[in-house]
Amino acid sequence: MEVGNQSVVAGFVLLGLSDQPKLEKMFFVFILLMYLVILLGNGVIILVTILDSRLHTPMYFFLGNLSFLDICYATSSIPLVLDGFLTPKKTISFSGCAMQMFLSFAMGATECVLLGMMAFDRYVAICNPLRYPVVMSKAVYVPMAISSWVAGGANSLVQISLAVQLPFCGDNVINHFTCEILAVLKLACADISINVISMGVANVIFLGVPVLFISGSYVFIIATILRIPSAEGRKKAFSTCSAHLTVVVIFYGTILFMYAKPKSKDPLGADKQDLSDKLISLFYGVLTPMLNPIIYSLRNKHVKVAVKTLVSQKCFA
Repeated sequence: MEVGNQSVVAGFVLLGLSDQPKLEKMFFVFILLMYLVILLGNGVIILVTILDSRLHTPMYFFLGNLSFLDICYATSSIPLVLDGFLTPKKTISFSGCAMQMFLSFAMGATECVLLGMMAFDRYVAICNPLRYPVVMSKAVYVPMAISSWVAGGANSLVQISLAVQLPFCGDNVINHFTCEILAVLKLACADISINVISMGVANVIFLGVPVLFISGSYVFIIATILRIPSAEGRKKAFSTCSAHLTVVVIFYGTILFMYAKPKSKDPLGADKQDLSDKLISLFYGVLTPMLNPIIYSLRNKHVKVAVKTLVSQKCFA
């Protein structure tokens, strides 16, 4: 298969944990169980936000989008990872690799924007409650959610289009569980400075800007909450945004941990770090989508009540 009139690589070999067969069996069970929890937990959140009329508000509309996004994000890579644990020869076609990169990149960028949208929703609800029905009307929050999906997809299309035009004419072994874009770019036999610059700009837009926006929103939210005279009022106000804040901290905290770690210069240490980086990236792709519905179910009383109602209706139907 030729790409950019120079590529001779028809597909890639995913290294994964090929040199650790015992770990493969153990991780297969762990990742499969976590994937099932992702499907079940996020599926229940989507159901209750659709079926329970009390949750037909902007906050829970965004939550339903987040749950659907988490299912898509996990499904874009976990089945490939599970198949790799069971298959001796872990290969993927060039087009399959490009599609997997596109979906993963799109879902990640979309989640960054969506979390920012959710922060704005909480800002308006707490800092301007009287104007909330007007500011966050259906004519506003639906286009906001759609724009986050469009922005994430457009960014991914740009990044992957630049990546697949590179010539891959040498080593085709990806030292990862999936077609992680940075691992793929390392295999290109051409200058990737344009790709690096493009991804740097995208990181500023889709990571830096949402972080600043979310941080600014919560400065105003916390200031407003502290001005509430009663302790009960402060507790009630904070409870409406504590789940979102927890999700934000886990999401961005994990990203910061992955990419801010110092790199080892020792060859033996570098090999161990490669394994560590792969496992951290793997669990990041599984842990965050799995924790989101659990956090919202435990920290949001409306979701908790809706889930209990749905379960009881199914049990006694």
